[in-house]
Amino acid sequence: MNCLETPVFSLPRALPGNACFAIVAPAGPARLDVSKARQWFEQRGLRCRIYPGALQADGYLAGSDEQRLRDLHDAFADPRIDAILCMRGGYGSMRLLDRLDFELIRRHPKPLIGYSDITALHTAIHRHAGLLTFHGGMLNADLLGAKLEPTVSSLFQQLQGQLGRGDAIEHPAAFGLTTVVRGVASGRLVGGNLSMLGATQGTLAQIDTHGSILFIEDVNEPLYRVDRLLTQLRLAGTLEGVKGVLVGDFAGITVTALEPLLRDVFGPLEVPVLAGWRSGHCDPNVCLPLGAQVRLDSDAQQLVLEQALFTA
Repeated sequence: MNCLETPVFSLPRALPGNACFAIVAPAGPARLDVSKARQWFEQRGLRCRIYPGALQADGYLAGSDEQRLRDLHDAFADPRIDAILCMRGGYGSMRLLDRLDFELIRRHPKPLIGYSDITALHTAIHRHAGLLTFHGGMLNADLLGAKLEPTVSSLFQQLQGQLGRGDAIEHPAAFGLTTVVRGVASGRLVGGNLSMLGATQGTLAQIDTHGSILFIEDVNEPLYRVDRLLTQLRLAGTLEGVKGVLVGDFAGITVTALEPLLRDVFGPLEVPVLAGWRSGHCDPNVCLPLGAQVRLDSDAQQLVLEQALFTA
């Protein structure tokens, strides 16, 4: 697929009652309290199946590449699994990209949920399987911790099909948004962790921004490195097709400090830019449906769905 092709996105099915989540760890390892995890799902009338790699550690990776890849493929292929939830980010997802079975994923469309390093899986699956995915809270990093709402409620609103065409994605009123560039635009919501978007340039997971609303977030990156990453995308021509920009949390950098850089980079594109959206390495962490057609209204400071998220 070349950079000018935009995939036709297929939709997963909304979660049924008593849905079963696959818990996988495509990237880094983490200690998982299995009893606590099962209880968390049971309290919500749900079930989970914990795949082997989620309980392993191989240095900075959760299990070997082979194990982590097998877990992903098995979770997509298993008809008993309704959604695939990543345990954490870290590093490791990129190592799986050239061995992902995109045809298998295409045949078994299911919600994949995660962020940070999981961005590499989101962008690769978008380009080569054409499947809508979810930039949302992960098990260890968000759901088992004491995260503020709407971290959990936004995830389940979307996974259970409670939001549809014309609905705005809820953003917590306690956290103000900043209109950097005014305007309204529609497009497919794509993006994720900015460092991963830079790292996957020139790979099969390179992001396709043609006609898109670009979402970016990051953590532990000083302002000059954010500048470097955005400049990399600009010089690579990756920003040329962007219709609007939604700026998530940049942990450690305030929106006030970030705003001049956003104006420098995105101002010449003359597209709406809305900053301060609470998605990413933050609390709360609002779920976003990547690949969905949305309308970004930076004047009204809203993100509105222009399609259903699931098949009927």
